[in-house]
Amino acid sequence: MSDDPNGRVVRTTCAYCGVGCGVLAERFGDVVSTTGDPDHPANHGRLCAKGIQLGSTLRQDSRLLHPLVDGVEASWDKALARVAHSFRKTIAEHGPDSVAFYVSGQLLTEDYYVANKLMKGAIGSGNIDTNSRLCMATAVAGYKRAFGSDTVPCGYADVEQADLVVLVGSNLAWCHPVLHQRLDASRASGRGPVVVCLDPRPTATSADADLHLSLKPGTDAVLFNGLLNWLNEHDAVHRDYVSKHTTGFAQTLAAAQQMGDPAAVAQVCGLRVADVEALYQLFSKSDRVVTLYSQGVNQSSVGTDKVNAIINVHLATAQLGRPGCGPFSITGQPNAMGGREVGGLASQLAAHMGFEAESVDRVRRFWGFDRIAEKPGYTAVELFDRVAKGDVKALWIMGTNPAVSMPNSGHVREALRQCPLVVLSDCVASTDTAAFAHIQLPAAGWGEKDGTVTNSERMISRQRRFLPTAGACRPDWWIITEVARAMGYAEHFDYTCTADIFREHAALSTFENNGSRDFDLGGLANLSNDAYESLEPLYWPVPDAPRDSAPAAKPHDMFAAGRFFTPDRRARLVPVTRSGIYRDADESFPVLLNSGRLRDQWHTMTRTAEAPKLNQHTPEPMVYLSPLDGRRHGLSDGDIANVRSRCGQARLRVCLSPGMSPGQAFVPMHWSDQFASSALSGSLFSGPVDPLSAQPELKSEPVRVERFEVVRHALVLRRQAQPLAPLVTEADYFARSRFADCEVIFLAFGADRSCWETWAGGHLPDGLQTLSAAQSNRGLLLAALSENVVEGVVLLSKAPVHRQVHRLAGYFAFEPLTVAQRQQLLGGLPSTEVSADGEGEVICACFGTTSDAIDVGIESAGLRSTEALGDALGAGSNCGSCLPELRQRISSKD
Repeated sequence: MSDDPNGRVVRTTCAYCGVGCGVLAERFGDVVSTTGDPDHPANHGRLCAKGIQLGSTLRQDSRLLHPLVDGVEASWDKALARVAHSFRKTIAEHGPDSVAFYVSGQLLTEDYYVANKLMKGAIGSGNIDTNSRLCMATAVAGYKRAFGSDTVPCGYADVEQADLVVLVGSNLAWCHPVLHQRLDASRASGRGPVVVCLDPRPTATSADADLHLSLKPGTDAVLFNGLLNWLNEHDAVHRDYVSKHTTGFAQTLAAAQQMGDPAAVAQVCGLRVADVEALYQLFSKSDRVVTLYSQGVNQSSVGTDKVNAIINVHLATAQLGRPGCGPFSITGQPNAMGGREVGGLASQLAAHMGFEAESVDRVRRFWGFDRIAEKPGYTAVELFDRVAKGDVKALWIMGTNPAVSMPNSGHVREALRQCPLVVLSDCVASTDTAAFAHIQLPAAGWGEKDGTVTNSERMISRQRRFLPTAGACRPDWWIITEVARAMGYAEHFDYTCTADIFREHAALSTFENNGSRDFDLGGLANLSNDAYESLEPLYWPVPDAPRDSAPAAKPHDMFAAGRFFTPDRRARLVPVTRSGIYRDADESFPVLLNSGRLRDQWHTMTRTAEAPKLNQHTPEPMVYLSPLDGRRHGLSDGDIANVRSRCGQARLRVCLSPGMSPGQAFVPMHWSDQFASSALSGSLFSGPVDPLSAQPELKSEPVRVERFEVVRHALVLRRQAQPLAPLVTEADYFARSRFADCEVIFLAFGADRSCWETWAGGHLPDGLQTLSAAQSNRGLLLAALSENVVEGVVLLSKAPVHRQVHRLAGYFAFEPLTVAQRQQLLGGLPSTEVSADGEGEVICACFGTTSDAIDVGIESAGLRSTEALGDALGAGSNCGSCLPELRQRISSKD
């Protein structure tokens, strides 16, 4: 592909969640537009707000553009030689297990493949794990226990075709918006399924469900054990299927019977008996059921048992292997599944093979090494423990930010601080993890990379390059390959392009397979470069070359014959006896904390924070509590609170949410030290792991929430971003966000000062024609204007002022201000020209429509449907991610 594909429409895939949406990317100069690919089977042209705003995230000013060695710019030759020499020396002195890789679901499959081959093949250690350990390792463990293989047995079309969809621990509307849109469209057509949502927390997804069961944290397995028992007692078990295709039913049923009847289940789960029975009735009477589960199941110290409790009821009722049914794990990252395929997890070898002797010998012979890794390596939490203990002395981190995303982040940071060598490959210059790196290697970013990804339904798609590579950046596969060559393994890493790597990956998958393993890409092992470039999305397995005349395979086809990948080819029902949470609340830590994603942000915000429209919905980190807990702990909406657990603390804005259950709290996972003073969710979670999957608990941690006494709240808005240090040095709380026309900084101070006006004036731009100040009814407001164009605003008050951010940001869009607008700005009143945006939170990221504007439209203009709101205000008419919230606001006015 040309380095300057200006004006060309390139078919690629989205960089965010595991839905794997097809994207049409078009570049004109520095502007990139993205739209949904109508021909891609995953999304059929739909995109969420994040996907639509991908072009806005491609800023170069935050990029790592050149290698850095000890903080000094270096050539690639010097940086690669240093990495290779350091790894060779460490291995020679301390053995292969003294080095490790920690990689990412942001890598392409080809990147993943060469990283795994270098560590498990050439180096001979199992020490490569991935941040996908934090999101889907439990799903892998559950599938392998039941099916003998890591096989997702259904897909997105099955969700649409089901009679009943049970969402377990999944805020689908926010975390996988396009799949939720497909489900929503199916229901709107009149043929779609009934939806039941199982989640302790009220969400946009639960608001759209036909039934929401707000079960106690950790009791999912109890609910599904009770369902299995109920199905058996009501003659709803498919006896013939169980007899022919499964083992372990009697033992599994005996374990489930210990739970008792729906009344006993309801008591343990904190539910109404009628709601438990309603779910059980729906399941038993539905011919086609999909149970779709995500992090509320996986991120648990008993997560694998939750997964198998779900799979048990599907096996007992023959609810898989046919259209419209199956237990469906929806993954969190764009290529978490690709990482599972190549062995990116420390517990896998390669190509869905484990560390059995015959698999080790098979992979060794295929790769051509004298010896390879013969046992699993350190999994994520254990890996950083080993770094802290000094067992791992050289660590290469690729495309991820563990100083933020790992649980017990204080411990992880200390481990990185004392590690003799930390290498970081990333496309971003400044991350929390970069602060600990001795060597930084500039990796190509989305739009510059070329390869394949696999989505949550086993669909392989091409991610194609459409941008010239920035600065001295290089693709991850190239960086890994060059290090491997410098370490002396050139003959095993002779790749010239990603197609070379893909062909080898496919050939390994089919090597000595003959149907014995689920993952088989034999039909793609001889793709030409041109065929690879034009590869259309397809589901694996692909044991034979695709033919135009052959019907397209579907995800549910894998188990259509009732044959699995266990030694006896029968699926296993697994007795489940564990449930609950690692540690319950007590007098010292009386609130159970949950964590998760927001609608418009992604992971640690290194990409999404660059898109102004994505920052407007929730521009600062918050802790969400019930109003009852607010009263219990002396907290009002908008206060600043210290949230403390046994392993760390954070300081966050309080949001009192009527739907939150008393005794529970929620924090978003996204904010890092780059965007807030103390908002690391990972610092609060101690991270006990599931004993089978090694995935850490990130959904339940006892905390206490205490009011932080604030003497002044402040908002600072500046047209031009400036260094934060002078502004935030004296603040006890800050968070920053980029809006369309200005940078926004939220501040809070615990100590008073003699002259706040002098402080405020000192943080406005210098040398402007006009500096105006007014004592408004909302506090002290100072504005810096240049020829009646707003360049900076500072608002100070004893009361919280964060909800005025959208009103004040609106004035930066006017060039120049009218006399009336100037008076309204200084008087603390909304401008008539910006009042459509209002002062509330932004609900629709695509059009910037706020809650105030929507409420006015509903109440005053009679806009009583989402269609009417879309026609009048734009809200919900583009990507549709905000539709659940719009429906909530409409119903609340009825």
